[in-house]
Amino acid sequence: MRIRTAEKMTIYQWLIGFVILVWAGMIPASVYSRESYEWFGNLHVIALFFAGAFCFAIFIQGWMLFTDRLSRIRLYSSVLFGALGLISLLRMPAYGNMDFLKDMGLQLNTLVWLTLISHGLSAVGILIIFNGNDEEVSRKHKFLTAALSAIVLTGGLYAVYSFQDNLPELLPASPSNPWMMLVSVGIMIAYAASFTAILYKNRVERSVSVLSVITALIFMMMGHYLIFLAEPEVLGMRHLTGEAFMMMAYYFVLKGVYKLTVEEPLRYQQAAEAKIKHLAFYDDLTGLPNRHKLKITLQNQIERASGTGIPAAVIVVNINRFKAINDSLGYSAGDRLLCLMGERLSRLCTSTEEVFRMGEDEFALIVGGASSIDDIQDRMDQLLVSMESSLLIDNSEYHVSVSLGLAVFPGDGSSADQLLQNADMAVHNAKEQGIEFSRYTPFMQLHAQSRFKLENDLRKGIERQEFYLEFQPQIHLDSGKIVGLEALVRWNHPVRGVISPAEFIPLAEESGLIVPLGDWVLQTACRQNKKWQLQGYEPICISVNLSMRQFRQSHLSEHIGMMLEEIGLAPEYLELEITESMTFDKEAAFEQLQRLKELGVHISIDDFGTGYSSLHYLKSLPIDRLKIDRSFVKEVMEDNNDAAIVSTITSMAHHLKLKVTAEGVENQEQLEFLKQQRCHDGQGYLFSKPTAASEIEKRFLSRSAG
Repeated sequence: MRIRTAEKMTIYQWLIGFVILVWAGMIPASVYSRESYEWFGNLHVIALFFAGAFCFAIFIQGWMLFTDRLSRIRLYSSVLFGALGLISLLRMPAYGNMDFLKDMGLQLNTLVWLTLISHGLSAVGILIIFNGNDEEVSRKHKFLTAALSAIVLTGGLYAVYSFQDNLPELLPASPSNPWMMLVSVGIMIAYAASFTAILYKNRVERSVSVLSVITALIFMMMGHYLIFLAEPEVLGMRHLTGEAFMMMAYYFVLKGVYKLTVEEPLRYQQAAEAKIKHLAFYDDLTGLPNRHKLKITLQNQIERASGTGIPAAVIVVNINRFKAINDSLGYSAGDRLLCLMGERLSRLCTSTEEVFRMGEDEFALIVGGASSIDDIQDRMDQLLVSMESSLLIDNSEYHVSVSLGLAVFPGDGSSADQLLQNADMAVHNAKEQGIEFSRYTPFMQLHAQSRFKLENDLRKGIERQEFYLEFQPQIHLDSGKIVGLEALVRWNHPVRGVISPAEFIPLAEESGLIVPLGDWVLQTACRQNKKWQLQGYEPICISVNLSMRQFRQSHLSEHIGMMLEEIGLAPEYLELEITESMTFDKEAAFEQLQRLKELGVHISIDDFGTGYSSLHYLKSLPIDRLKIDRSFVKEVMEDNNDAAIVSTITSMAHHLKLKVTAEGVENQEQLEFLKQQRCHDGQGYLFSKPTAASEIEKRFLSRSAG
């Protein structure tokens, strides 16, 4: 275990004290006499003076200074050591002039009792004060404590003074004196108990203040031993050394109380303020400068560029599909990805560049020193090439791509805010266009405004029930009979008319509106299916796509179960379609699918072949069907690779005892090929485009009506 510097210093202090203790014990007793009076007496007075000074310093520190931060330890310490300081003052004249005791009416035995009382108060008081939790106290509590303490102290001193004739004799001070031994040993036990209790309470971590108080207790024990338990002497070197130990002990208490109640809280406050200041300019997760720092730095860069004519540029780096990664692998993996990406960007920075964390899945890079726009675009190409390598997350490698957006001063904005906003627009344009990087153009502003308006219309459209369903039949390839329907959502915008799902579905995913929209689709499709059954049509299974956000809902199975029960639709007539990306978090996906299967619904994997599913894991998933993506079916007759993929998927599905549906079947040649591969079902324009429920009834359901 590593010993801190403060703990080493404390051990050295203990060792020095122990050496002095042994040294004092080896010196022959020097009995008090008139010849040694002046030398020993003056030294005793000095020791008591400093002991009293330290006690009153503790009193002043707790009672008069920093009253706005008054705490329990400071208050009670000030009361305790104020009393000890007063007792030290009462004892001083005894060593300077023994006749002074007579003038005060004090007996020498009373003086010894006062010394014992002060030691006992030290031991018990420290035990009580420093083993409790420190907390703020009110001014009212302060004055009540002071009043009560003054009454107790005055009454105690008066009692000692008034009944000193009845006090047991401690002189001559000898171990054979039963009263001396009983009281002295009891005080030593109290010191040991206080030492042990404080040490145990702070066993995990001992601050400098606690170490100081522990050292004070060690010195008190040594001092008490030399004064009362070593070979007794009325006045001599051992007694003097004991008083010196007590003086040093009070100094360490003064030091400890100050550090514990003033210095350490102040240091913690300063550290907290420094952390708050750091968080104001730096990202807590990655440690990179944050958006606030980015704006300040970019504005300074713009001001320098205004005078030199050298372009100032900012590149926004966006991690592609970060939300899908975060949702599928979990938030800890997402955080790890952000840290790794920040480290990689920092390593790629040149001396004239600086990287920042903008928030969420975005970083920013300020490019300085470039002589032209072409140089900046070349730099973007370099960044893209350098960031192509995969990242290791939770012992697995993942290929993570990024999109870049560029804005350059002065053409793309005259302020830091404008440049950042425009670079952000550029990166989102790059993502939408499926390209790696893009520079801001004024058209993007109009496009962003259009997207914002469309999102607002989407929200209102859900409330106004502007959406409707179309259904596309799924046909058994051998028999030609309908075996299922896929429900597809459509939006009839009041101004623009029918909007393509390719336009509003990604927007719904991004904004979170996909959850209420998906729930509406699910309920509407099930109600329509139940309606067909009530109209006498032969029961048929209907397929509904689940979004990632829906699939991640912990109560999804319960919600679907209650919905089916309310509608009255048997679970076997509902099929839920998920994508491969939803199974990245394998354990969570398996648990969710298992709960859904327990309802009795069917599960299919849509767009199969476009993701990165582990075939080893696929065999254990509780699914019923694979749907071959239309991109493979489209070129199946022209591209041997696509044909091989389709053949492999169907063969694998047969071995796993899964149904196979081919999407995007558009001509007879594709149909014949799929039949040869023993594909079960097909879906596409060859059979029917997505159409209204009434058309489905006329063209398909009527053929199987009971």
